Amino acid sequence: MIRLIKEGTRSAEVADVQTRLRAFGFEIADDTGTFGPHTTHAVRAFQQRRSILTDGIVGPHTWRELVEAGWRLGDRALYLTSPPMRGDDVAVLQSRLNALGFAAGKEDGIFGVDTDRAVRNFQREYAVAEDGIFGPRTHAALIGLRVDRPGTAAELREELRLTEDRALSGALVAIDPGHGGEDSGAEGAEGMTESEACWDIAMRVAERLVGAGARVRFTRTEIENPDVTTRAERANRIRSDVLISIHLNESDTDVAEGATTFYFGGSVSGRVLAERIQDRLTQLGQVDCRHHGRYYPILKETQMPAVIVEPIFATNPAESKQLLDVDFRNQIATAITEGTRDYFEATS
Repeated sequence: MIRLIKEGTRSAEVADVQTRLRAFGFEIADDTGTFGPHTTHAVRAFQQRRSILTDGIVGPHTWRELVEAGWRLGDRALYLTSPPMRGDDVAVLQSRLNALGFAAGKEDGIFGVDTDRAVRNFQREYAVAEDGIFGPRTHAALIGLRVDRPGTAAELREELRLTEDRALSGALVAIDPGHGGEDSGAEGAEGMTESEACWDIAMRVAERLVGAGARVRFTRTEIENPDVTTRAERANRIRSDVLISIHLNESDTDVAEGATTFYFGGSVSGRVLAERIQDRLTQLGQVDCRHHGRYYPILKETQMPAVIVEPIFATNPAESKQLLDVDFRNQIATAITEGTRDYFEATS
């Protein structure tokens, strides 16, 4: 499913969406197959529950979340594939393995190499055939074990990493300038597009990071617009220490203003990185829209601490006009750089 499904649409796809939403407990009074106001309300509630963009529209991301939310542990055999298997059953498996001390990695619902290794280690320790497949026998071995300890091994490992000696100098930072290519994003003052602004700020951040001794790689070129999975794969492939995704915010109203940062909801390190950058942005005088845990794709699919930085609202005329000032863009770039430095040096 690629095309957007929204209020006013009538199709078999809408009926499928409604069936899934009803299975999750949402009440929908609209006729089956008709995307009416009740369906919109249910979609918004589902999106809010999943901590994804809440717009009441079923696009590729919301559709994927609907599919993933339908899987329960034990519904199917889980194992390493390409592309990887995804779903809430994978997330529950990761959580339980981590709680037992098996390093399944980030609890993102994506069955990757860390989860494969954890399944094999669990099978070896509990005398199950070590084939990397989480099937009925491995499931039976897992469900009888206590996994209700506070916190998980994944969270503890992240906290331990925060106490290690670290420095920005020598770190590898992946920068993800939002949009690109034919996708210009939101349009601000005097025709400056979000894509142009993000690329400009990204280049200024990169210059400052390199000046501080860091190594920098981009997830796209200036003329590209790779999908989110490709961007995440590029950052994962080079094993970057952190990823900074730069966007501009937008709203239905032109009075919304301020800076916001987002991090993966289950990431301790991501939260600290978001806090540090947000603190620096608000020191510029930006209204503090705070930092928030979210499950947006670029945050979910990257294996390192990752943040989305939205320093202004493109839909706010005053802020958008301010972005035309080179000095202001330099200030934003410096704030992002200093916030990143603060993250690396916070507990070193």
